[in-house]
Amino acid sequence: MSPAGLFEGEASFGKDHADRQTFYGFRLHAQLAWPGVLTHLFLAPANEADGEIAPLLLEGTQGVVLGDRNYWLPKLQAFLRSKGILLQAPFRKAHSPQAQAYHSRVLGRVRYLIDTVFGQLTSRCQIKRVWARDLWHLRNRLLRCVLLHTLCFWLNQQDQAPYLQFERLVA
Repeated sequence: MSPAGLFEGEASFGKDHADRQTFYGFRLHAQLAWPGVLTHLFLAPANEADGEIAPLLLEGTQGVVLGDRNYWLPKLQAFLRSKGILLQAPFRKAHSPQAQAYHSRVLGRVRYLIDTVFGQLTSRCQIKRVWARDLWHLRNRLLRCVLLHTLCFWLNQQDQAPYLQFERLVA
């Protein structure tokens, strides 16, 4: 049963591993282009597995793609490889001996970029908070957040400033 009947049949309960709690709603999957522009978004119910969403999110993509720990799935990587996509994702358990084999400074810097973009969406746009009462309004709110992020990125690009330093635009 959904809280107060919100998003009935569309949202679900999922686990937020960072906050270590269960939540009701959606999970946002995003694809970024270098050096931090949002190119694709996919809004899925919170209980959908990341491995099921990845092929939909990466449709039309070729080459090397970097994913989060949740995308470290050998079957998914093999499937995507057959489609011409090489998915690089860190080993699921960060502190295991096997994780060292998948550790790379270059990939770490790129993953830091991904964390920066999601951090901006979380802090500046408060994207984890859902004030919408229906899917139409939620999608429009997400689009406004992406528009804000893209506009700030573009303004920094025009000023030849570091692309993701949005604080300088506010000061």
